[in-house]
Amino acid sequence: MPHDPLADISTAAMQDRGASRGAPRVVPALTVVSHPVPRRVGDRRLLDALVAGRPVALSRNAPDFAPPGSSLGLPLADPFVSRKPLELSALPGGGVRLTVPEDGTHVVAAGVPLQGARDFGPPELKDGVALELSGRVVLLLHSVELDGPGAADTLGMVGESAGLRRLRGHIARVADLDVSVLIRGETGTGKELVAQAIHRLSPRGAGRFVSVNLGAIPKELAAAELFGSRKGAYSGATQDREGFFRAAHGGTLFLDEVGEAPPEVQVMLLRVLETGELYPVGASQPVKVDVRLIAATDAHLEEQIRDGRFKAPLLHRLAGYDLRVPALRERREDVGRLFFHFAREELAALGEASRLDSEDPHAEPWLPAPLASRLVRSAWPGNIRQLRNLTRQLVIGSRGQARLQADSQLDELLGVSVSAVAPVRAEAAPEAAVPRRKASQVTEAELLTALRANAWDLKATADALGIPRPSVYDLIERSPNLRTAGDLGADEITRCFEACGGDLDAMARTLEVSKRALGRRLKELGLVAKGT
Repeated sequence: MPHDPLADISTAAMQDRGASRGAPRVVPALTVVSHPVPRRVGDRRLLDALVAGRPVALSRNAPDFAPPGSSLGLPLADPFVSRKPLELSALPGGGVRLTVPEDGTHVVAAGVPLQGARDFGPPELKDGVALELSGRVVLLLHSVELDGPGAADTLGMVGESAGLRRLRGHIARVADLDVSVLIRGETGTGKELVAQAIHRLSPRGAGRFVSVNLGAIPKELAAAELFGSRKGAYSGATQDREGFFRAAHGGTLFLDEVGEAPPEVQVMLLRVLETGELYPVGASQPVKVDVRLIAATDAHLEEQIRDGRFKAPLLHRLAGYDLRVPALRERREDVGRLFFHFAREELAALGEASRLDSEDPHAEPWLPAPLASRLVRSAWPGNIRQLRNLTRQLVIGSRGQARLQADSQLDELLGVSVSAVAPVRAEAAPEAAVPRRKASQVTEAELLTALRANAWDLKATADALGIPRPSVYDLIERSPNLRTAGDLGADEITRCFEACGGDLDAMARTLEVSKRALGRRLKELGLVAKGT
């Protein structure tokens, strides 16, 4: 069997992702999500002192927050945030305790008013905890991986999260190599933007970048659209068709949703990748093409191979270098910057971009703190595309007003994916209404959306997802970002009980755990909730 150089490159890519030159250092951090001065959004404070065992005082006047990579910073300086500091202290195992003094800054942590102290473990820090200060400033308390300086060129990608920095590094490594690239990631994560960055940095950057969504092409026309056709090759072929491959000659062809390629197209794609030749439909002679192929998918191609729906040799050829684009919920520290980036674009289109030029810390925040907190805590099943659409909805819906207004569609816009996430209904569906499927087919984002839509009723969630109820328990247990009622501490339950006035439904929504299991925990603690 001839040696396959692409296989070596693909293996190198996988090793680069799995191995490390030393594990990155992880430290807690605070990132500004919303502030009366919009340019402060994205400023960050690394809490190195906590790693060294020293507490950190957080107030109006300290510490300084700076853009990532900059050493020049400023304190929050919001006049409504108290000078009396909150205290952050380290816990064994990498957790953080936040202590709120009496008569100090009013704090809402993850949607729950906070009095006294609250502990946040490593899983919560990895996911990120939204802190509303005095109803004006929103910070995200989270962990940060410090894996060296970020690339100077952002490649048009907004954010400084570790996952995004790693992605930029992979793009820089592979861009100048004439190998095929497979970009994986959930729908709406920006896979085409990654493909464009690779093309722009490559020696083919002056050539054409042709983007094709295979999921949008009728299967019976896919071969002709991609490879071209001869006049009379099929009904309706009244003239020769060039095809996308030849249109991209000398440049880059981006095939989105490559998992949707019909079997006959998969065979033709494999031939082009192996020989650099294609046969237009109806032609008897091959045509040479010089194209770099970048493919993208949100599907699990390995599962499709096991099911006989995708060809393993094609996957091996496509994945000359394998990239993964992180989901938005994995980069919550970037949500604020992305939101304001999209908001500025929308406001500029309306002629109102000056709304985000305020330098007055006394001004009312353009993005209200409760809304900012909800944005950063959302599951974002539709990822960046969903965030962009929601930003547009909020900006247009608030035209002529001093602040953004959360309209009646906000819950729907936050809770429903704008993409191909399976529909979820709040009411328990009849057995036949939702197709039965494997639990392995349910993504974490889809699970979380279904749990929230069904008020954390596990049976209703199972019915909506079309899986057995025990599978819901298993999925929750395996998720690093979800908790059970048994994981909750007595102090946290008691604080939430008081904040929600003993309303069990409200507690289940706030703590995001099963209502039934939470009811049992309340009984164990001697608390009687409404709705039990």
